[in-house]
Amino acid sequence: MNCFSSLFKKRSASPPRRPTQSCVELDEDVSSIQNIRMYTYKELRVATEGFSPDKKVGEGGFGSVYKGTLKDGTLVAIKVLSSESRQGVREFLNEIKAIAEIEHENLVKLYGCCVDGKHRILVYGYLENNSLAQTLLGGGHSSIQFNWHARSEICVGIAKGLAYLHEEVQPHIVHRDIKASNVLLDRYLKPKISDFGLAKLFPPNMTHVSTRVAGTVGYLAPEYAIRGHLNRKADVYSFGVLVMEIVSGRCNTNRKLPAEERYLLEKAWKLYEKEKLAQLVDESLEGDCDIEEVCRYMKVGLLCTQDMPKLRPTMSTVVKMLTGEIDVNAEKISRPGLLSEFMGVKVDLGHTTTMDKPNIGDTSDSTATARQSSSSEDITTSYATMTFNSIYDRSN
Repeated sequence: MNCFSSLFKKRSASPPRRPTQSCVELDEDVSSIQNIRMYTYKELRVATEGFSPDKKVGEGGFGSVYKGTLKDGTLVAIKVLSSESRQGVREFLNEIKAIAEIEHENLVKLYGCCVDGKHRILVYGYLENNSLAQTLLGGGHSSIQFNWHARSEICVGIAKGLAYLHEEVQPHIVHRDIKASNVLLDRYLKPKISDFGLAKLFPPNMTHVSTRVAGTVGYLAPEYAIRGHLNRKADVYSFGVLVMEIVSGRCNTNRKLPAEERYLLEKAWKLYEKEKLAQLVDESLEGDCDIEEVCRYMKVGLLCTQDMPKLRPTMSTVVKMLTGEIDVNAEKISRPGLLSEFMGVKVDLGHTTTMDKPNIGDTSDSTATARQSSSSEDITTSYATMTFNSIYDRSN
């Protein structure tokens, strides 16, 4: 008997819902969504050659992703949600509702879904070049060469996709999990924002909501991570972190580095204050880029990650800054909300002290796992992963 059943064992409990009842309700929920094609399980089984292990291209907490070929020859990514995951049902419906009726060149294309008995499956357009996390930040495991033109186009494409979600779609959509593994690349390296399972819909008259924290630490805006205060500026913050990763070619957190080097935003801010931002540029870009332009992108990243949400630009403004329509150098940049501080760590030019760690949120209904560690020789840390992996993430 688990803790919840023992706590409430004296109460009269309603009879458990039968699986068939749950499936019927799920089917009705999906059927009510317009512009969504319904596939049969048999169709998708044929498309993946019986969900052959050879066709598997990704795996995560949600289940598995397979490369498939539909009867008309269309290549698709088939995301099979685990039947054991109750959370998966919520995210399954959420993802369909969020993107079934919208289309943009920088968003993944949802072709349809399957609700057949216990099976819950999403069908996307197939993207050949995996995710940014696997290719650009994957530690040399990809043969793709990301020159500056490709990186700048990726930044602009992601910004345009977010601007569309934040400002053009009604109701507005806050993604809540913008990160490298949720940006997929097609054969031309055009970026596509993916994984809308955590997305929140915002009516035009709503400025923010208070909600449970969901997302990935390292990309979480401080006000959201600490207080659960969510609005579009939380996505802007995440985008700013992602821009810094794309320019530098390194992940936002690297615990193998010395304390003063571990957190990308901290390092960027210190270099900015010293007017040495160019030192953060990926060494592989040497001689391939206009340093002034690259530094402009990093300044946009810093503007997006400012501690006060109201100071962060909108995503449509970000697009104009990246493309040079707005002069970034004329903007005042204030200190970013630093990862280490809202995780309870203060790093100051190599001197590390620990502070009281704030609560980063109630994760009782999320797929969250959290870990805390401390020692007399190392810094105190608290970090969490509160999201599904990208639909193309491979298990290591």
